[in-house]
Amino acid sequence: MKPYVYITRKLPQETLAELQEIAEVEMWMEEEKPVPRSILLEKANKAAGLLTMLSDRIDEELLRQAPYLKAVANLAVGFDNINVEASSKYGVTVCNTPDVLTDTTADLAFGLLMAAGRRITEAAEYIKDGKWNSWSPLLLAGTDIHHKTLGIVGMGRIGEAVARRASGFDMKVLYHNRRRKIETEERLGLSYRIFEDLLKESDYIVCLTPLTPETKDLFNEKAFKMMKDTALFINVSRGGVVVEEALDRALSEGWINGAGLDVFREEPINPDHPLLRHPNLTALPHIGSASTETRLKMARLAVSNIAHVLQGIKPPAAVNTGNHE
Repeated sequence: MKPYVYITRKLPQETLAELQEIAEVEMWMEEEKPVPRSILLEKANKAAGLLTMLSDRIDEELLRQAPYLKAVANLAVGFDNINVEASSKYGVTVCNTPDVLTDTTADLAFGLLMAAGRRITEAAEYIKDGKWNSWSPLLLAGTDIHHKTLGIVGMGRIGEAVARRASGFDMKVLYHNRRRKIETEERLGLSYRIFEDLLKESDYIVCLTPLTPETKDLFNEKAFKMMKDTALFINVSRGGVVVEEALDRALSEGWINGAGLDVFREEPINPDHPLLRHPNLTALPHIGSASTETRLKMARLAVSNIAHVLQGIKPPAAVNTGNHE
């Protein structure tokens, strides 16, 4: 009898071949709605593998009642929705999808920076709303990107990719990371700063740090008040690193010039959320890695991760040690 694998969001059939050869595979088929918690718990009870999204909470409650579970593969680089420590305790291998989405997410991060700085989405809506009656010198004037100072918080693979893109705009690039990367500084021409100094010096601040106990609420009232009043804040990491009430005040009271967000504390964000009333906020629905090519690669890697674990082989991208050891 083949092991049972449950996938919590509909994926293209073409990405499932490796897994379907060795397992019985079932998918949640509603594309716009996450799998309800009750159904996830029910499916986990008989599953040897779960292919999950960031919206799926894999906690001790679930792990405790999943006696056959060997692998959880997140369709993301991040895995803050999974209790990795508890997974290890129950012998479950946790996997993610690093590397394959680096450049795609960097493209989006830099595109969001440009959209916020040059007011691109605001200008597009201006035309659609029938407001463009004449040309004027400062109509929807934004701020330059070239020759400005970019501060990157979180210098991992995506951070490096964003820094490379910034070089094409002749930007000065600063970075802050939990540990300094001398070789990266030399290779990419970066300058390290402590967090506070990066905030004070940067024209654009891009957050790419993972959500950890240390980074939760990192961008709070104190942080926003340290920024230049001409600065723009861009977040393509996790919503939990930002105190949204503080950002709301920063935009309302002019502590900063604007912001671009691809992530929020609660997703999907409520259309009545106070942040969305600000014309100088560019908001996107968590599409950092959302290119067709990259999402297919992510799906195939997640599938391969589970297939490897179920066959007793070390998976391509394991977060912890589990049943493959």
